[in-house]
Amino acid sequence: MVGVNRVFAAQLAGLPVFGPDGESIGKARDLVVGLRIDRQPPRVLGLVVELVTRRRIFVPMLRVTSIEPNAIILATGSVSLRQFHQRANEVLVVGELIDARVTVGGTAAVLVDAAMEPARTRDWRMTRVAVRERTGRLARRGKVQVLRWDEVVGLSVSEVAGQPQGAQHLVAIFETMRAADVASALHDLPLKRRYEVAEALDDERLADVIEELSEDDQKDLLAHLDDERAADVLEAMNPDDAADLLAELPERDKERLLELMEPEESAPVKRLLEYSFDTAGGLMTPEPVVLAPDATVAEALAHVRNADLTPALASMVFVCRPPTATPTGRYLGCAHIQRLLREPPSDLVAGVLDTDLPTLPPGAKLGEVTRYFAAYNLVCGPVVDEADHLLGAVTVDDVLDHLLPDNWRETGLTHA
Repeated sequence: MVGVNRVFAAQLAGLPVFGPDGESIGKARDLVVGLRIDRQPPRVLGLVVELVTRRRIFVPMLRVTSIEPNAIILATGSVSLRQFHQRANEVLVVGELIDARVTVGGTAAVLVDAAMEPARTRDWRMTRVAVRERTGRLARRGKVQVLRWDEVVGLSVSEVAGQPQGAQHLVAIFETMRAADVASALHDLPLKRRYEVAEALDDERLADVIEELSEDDQKDLLAHLDDERAADVLEAMNPDDAADLLAELPERDKERLLELMEPEESAPVKRLLEYSFDTAGGLMTPEPVVLAPDATVAEALAHVRNADLTPALASMVFVCRPPTATPTGRYLGCAHIQRLLREPPSDLVAGVLDTDLPTLPPGAKLGEVTRYFAAYNLVCGPVVDEADHLLGAVTVDDVLDHLLPDNWRETGLTHA
């Protein structure tokens, strides 16, 4: 085996994994080790690799030909695509060991990383750990030391099991990942660790991650949070996602959380809850890009450059009489981003409106909404009531989310 001889887990997480012919397999997300009852370095059993479908599989270390600074290369042969399931004697280095509380020479410390090295038997052993002294204030203020595995107390099977952990280093790793990938990683963590990470994430980041979780995982995490924190996270979520989640809760819990939310944040959520989940009203977001008729093309383009907008919402702006907050004044039409890019910036958006595109009524069923998107080749469409008020916009990702099986986030697209 060629490549680097010492690999730290935090550096390995996220590396692309390639087959022997250069074909992309996925990305490394974690290391699986078999902890021992003594303090000797444990054997690294393999990698947890996330495929492009977000399914996580196990790749034995004997299948690894090379670990380079920017890639992992696998040997010739087939790879099992079965979903990775952690066994009782296995521990995830990134998911469970990082942030573990340990002792070095009688001094309390936190494990911030762990390194593996190849042995003569072609096995890899987890031989080194990076620890930071706990000073009574924040652990990150202490000095980092790289020590031999056996110099650290607290890493045997019995010591790791059930001990409380912080999550600041794991959260730092998650900061480099997309919310959907963090959600996938969170789903695969043990329940205790999942809660610790959720508590360490800020409200905005946790909201983004919860939006990507399965319905069961969403409800479980929300139930774990205290009511005040749960309300704050719901406020940070997109109103349509918050409404979908609240609709699945018992009526008493839903009303309690709505009461704790700020009125301006709960108002659009309450409006969405009036519609059935499988209608345009239930699918829509109440916060599309809405402009007044006197807005210029330059202003419209500035609005769609907002990094918080999804690509689907940024594909179209809607022009309405004041007020421009939904439900708006009279709906006048929409302007497609491709058309705006071809027009002089000083021109008015009202001059390039698509007034022929049909609108969706809020009561339109999912099948009708799906046919609408297919017929007009759209990724975003307006929802307008009988009085010509724009209520919101449906995006294609929300449609797909309701068309796919309930467990698609867990099983991956290959099993959809």
